[in-house]
Amino acid sequence: MFSLLSGNSPAVRLVGPNVFIRPPARSDEKQWIDIREKSRDFLEVWEPTWPSDATTPAAFRRRLKKFTTDWRDGATYAFLIFRREDEALVGGITLSNVRRGVAQSGSVGYWMGKPYARNGYMAETVQLMLEFAFDTLGLHRVEAACLPSNTPSRNLLLKSGFTQEGFARRYLRINGAWQDHISFAILRTDPRPGT
Repeated sequence: MFSLLSGNSPAVRLVGPNVFIRPPARSDEKQWIDIREKSRDFLEVWEPTWPSDATTPAAFRRRLKKFTTDWRDGATYAFLIFRREDEALVGGITLSNVRRGVAQSGSVGYWMGKPYARNGYMAETVQLMLEFAFDTLGLHRVEAACLPSNTPSRNLLLKSGFTQEGFARRYLRINGAWQDHISFAILRTDPRPGT
């Protein structure tokens, strides 16, 4: 299915027409710090509170270590998103909380750097992640959630084939406060754009 490179990221690369995704690697540190710092104001309102060292080499290395361990354990699969034309790092997507047994499900979360938002990159990336979740991992269900005020994310999920399923009160702690979320899911058997 996939393999772990000694001391490095898993050897997986998923390619779409305009972007490719792969697990983070040590060599991504400079680009990751740069895009996260440039996008800080754009992203902070949608994410958990950033630590004081959020855009430092130490923060990147902590994340990389956790992503590698989680991948090995089959709990979380983190990818960075790169534009194909110039290999610019444009964002990230993660399949987390992977549950096996009777559930066979996981949750998808994503972020896009401010300079690259609204270019269709995330719609393409979500389809790559769904192919990975359903075809590679054999999951049955992928879930997602977004803040009610996040209209672009809600529209992206609906366009990607997700169904809105409910409203979760104070579901996640975002930017320092417990926030309500709209919940979505897509099943392996549901139609997806282009399938």
